[in-house]
Parts: sequence; structure tokens; C-alpha cells
Amino acid sequence: MERHEEIIEGRTEDNWEVPEAEVEPFSMALARHGIVLRRAGAAILQVNVGLVCNQLCRHCHLDAGPHRTEMMTSETMAQVVAFARRSNFQIADITGGAPELNPYVGDLIESLAPVTRRVMMRCNLTALAEGRYDRLLSLCVKNRVVVVASLPSVNSAQLEAQRGKGAWEKSIASLRRLNSLGYGQADSGLELDVVSNPTGAFLPVSQNQAEKKFRADLAKKGGIVFNRLFAFANAPLGRFRTWLSQSGNLDQYMNKLASSFNPSTAQQVMCLTLISVSWDGYLFDCDFNLARGLPLGGSRKHVSDMDGPPEPGTPIAVSDHCYACTAGCGFT
Repeated sequence: MERHEEIIEGRTEDNWEVPEAEVEPFSMALARHGIVLRRAGAAILQVNVGLVCNQLCRHCHLDAGPHRTEMMTSETMAQVVAFARRSNFQIADITGGAPELNPYVGDLIESLAPVTRRVMMRCNLTALAEGRYDRLLSLCVKNRVVVVASLPSVNSAQLEAQRGKGAWEKSIASLRRLNSLGYGQADSGLELDVVSNPTGAFLPVSQNQAEKKFRADLAKKGGIVFNRLFAFANAPLGRFRTWLSQSGNLDQYMNKLASSFNPSTAQQVMCLTLISVSWDGYLFDCDFNLARGLPLGGSRKHVSDMDGPPEPGTPIAVSDHCYACTAGCGFT
């Protein structure tokens, strides 16, 4: 029991690479406001299909990149689909790494589409620019997959500082290609959303302000259209946390997040209704807890062992990275 409680508080990782920041524990911030994070009904199944990525983004909370080898197998995907069928999820959210680099992701889309109302696929845009994904894009169009494209900035210099030389042109080319397929176009039924993350140790500007700028700049620079923009704070995990620590920004950034804690966002965070599955089939409350190594319910559970989703009212594991989801307008 003691081990379980420590995991729920998020303080048991033996391989935590950088020191803890000097901020009030997130669980205490919740307690001060009389908030208890407990699961509601599970509506979203997030599937992390691997940590392999063609980029080494500085803000990556998973430390994904070309050096990683972790990849979800077709066997594990079949177990994920069977779990989705047993659990009646409304949304399937496919993420990575770069999901496009998993050779079975198209098959996963085709299998999840009939058992959920909506399938989403995260995309870093540069992988699609390599031109090897005609079949995958065709399957996305066929199954009305929502493409959620990560684009940290509409400033080419800022984006390439985050993602490397050539990333800007590749991103614009992929957005144009998605538009040509109907994504982001009015009345097409093909939704293209954009996610923006700050390029440094600061919080995002207001989402409405960011969306207006992105719309104007992308229209001007590439004739590009999209449906919605989401502006999220970077989670202090993985490569981003290492950079914060090495650059001397960890405490400052964590204090920014903690001082921006918004109690109303804590009652809308995604982990209330989401379950995240890692590349090897184990369950977490969210992709950030996956990165932190905090398992669902405090103990490792494999998707193949679940008869259905966890019961409403079960506890959610938290740690200091949860401040990223509750700062300002939050991360819902």
C-alpha cells in the first residue's frame, strides 16, 4: 500500500534524470483548493504507437527521436483495438513519436475507425513531407481522420531553432498537401487542427490571439487554411526538462507554471476522461504520465488484461509536471 501511495504522488521514479524543482507539490495545490482528481467515464483512448521520430525537438516530453527503437507491434495494436471494442470509447487519439513512422499505423486507423466515433492522428508535418505516405493519407481521408499538426511557430527562424534546418519548408509543404486533399477546407468534413507550443521557457500567449496570428501568417506565407488552433504549455518532462535543467531555467519555469495554477482548469483536464496506452501496451492516465513513468492506478496494467475501462472514481496519478495542464487556460 505504501508503494501505491508513493506512485500516485509521483515521487518514485528511480531513473528521473534531472532534479525536482522547488515548487509546492501538485497534490498539495489541489488540496488547498479542495480539488480531488478522480476518473470520470472514459471517453478517449490515446494510443502512443512508438517513440521513433524523424526530429529531435527541444520541447519533446518523451525524448522521442531517430535514436529511439520503441515501436508498437501489430500484435499489440490488435490488443488495443480489442480493448477499444470492449470499452466503447468515443475518440481514438493516435500519437507518438511520429505516428507516421510506424508501418502499421494505417492498419490501426482502419481498425479503430469502426469502433470509435472519431479518430485523430498527431503529426509533426516534416515526416509527411518525405513523400512516402500516400497510402496513409488516403486512409486518413477515407476514414475522416482528424489530423492534429504540431507547428510550434509561424516564425521560420524560431521553428527551425526548435526543430532543425529545413523544418519550416517541410512543414509548409505538408500543410499545403493536406489542404489539397481537403483538410482544413470549408465543408470538406476533413478537420485539420494546429498545435502551437512555446519555443522557450515561457508560457503560451492566449489561444485566441495565437489563432488569429497563425491564420493570417499561414494564409499569407502559404495560402494555408486550418480549422482550429490549440496553444499549449510545454510539459517539463523528457528532453524539455533536461534542457530546462541544463540552461538553469527549471526552477523559474516551474514557478511560472505553479504561480499560474488555475483551479477551474483542474476540473477539466484530459486525464479525467482519457486513457493512454504506451507502445508496449501498458496503461497510463495520460501521455505525460507515460513519459514520467506513473502507471494507471499506481500499478502496471496491460491493455490485454483489461475487461473494460477503469471504473469512474479511481484516483489519477499526479506530479509536478501536471502544472503544465492547469496553468492559465490549461491543457484540455
